Amino acid sequence: MMRLPIELRACLLILVLLMTSSVAAANMTQGAQIANAGNGHGAPPCASCHGVMGEGNAVAGFPRLVGLPPEYLQNQLTDFASGQRQNAMMTPIAKALSADEMASLAAYYTQLPVPTKVTPLASGTAGNTASSIGEQLANRGRWSDGVPACSSCHGQGGVGVGANFPALAGQSSLYLVNQLQAWRKGTRDAGPLGLMGGIAKKLSDAEVQAVADYFSEQTPATPGEKP
Repeated sequence: MMRLPIELRACLLILVLLMTSSVAAANMTQGAQIANAGNGHGAPPCASCHGVMGEGNAVAGFPRLVGLPPEYLQNQLTDFASGQRQNAMMTPIAKALSADEMASLAAYYTQLPVPTKVTPLASGTAGNTASSIGEQLANRGRWSDGVPACSSCHGQGGVGVGANFPALAGQSSLYLVNQLQAWRKGTRDAGPLGLMGGIAKKLSDAEVQAVADYFSEQTPATPGEKP
């Protein structure tokens, strides 16, 4: 096989790097455009519900997007579009996005700074007993009933682990309650090994609220960062 001169190889490498950088910049620009102004053909600005910096809206139950892995965000948009995850608001929006636009949005939100301010409780019902139950389920689980600790998959403090176990820390309790209810009803894909569907069905309404309140009080962290 003919070996290219070192000068030509160096030029080709530089060209590849420049092209990669250009594509990344274009994707980030596209992501910022859709996030803040919509895509002009069916998808409204994400910021109108999820906040200018992707911080979410605790009162309305719209989740925080920053601090979540790009693969996770892209997978959720894909699931909304396909119907694997059902939501009257997000399904038509996701269907209006191309795969490239989904990837651009995921990349855009991943590079935004993660807020350090803890989201206030949306339920307003947490007390000493509820707080204790939430902490117990989050960090120790209830193995007698086959309910593992949330932290065993989502990481200590709910900071998130990899693309399949998103950060729970700092998400609004209303959003977390809604997701556990969706898994109960089967309107959201049960995830790896079908874990969340089974777990959610073993929790009472009070336990769902308690564990959601607990994680809403935890400080968000950048993926991979220790709490």
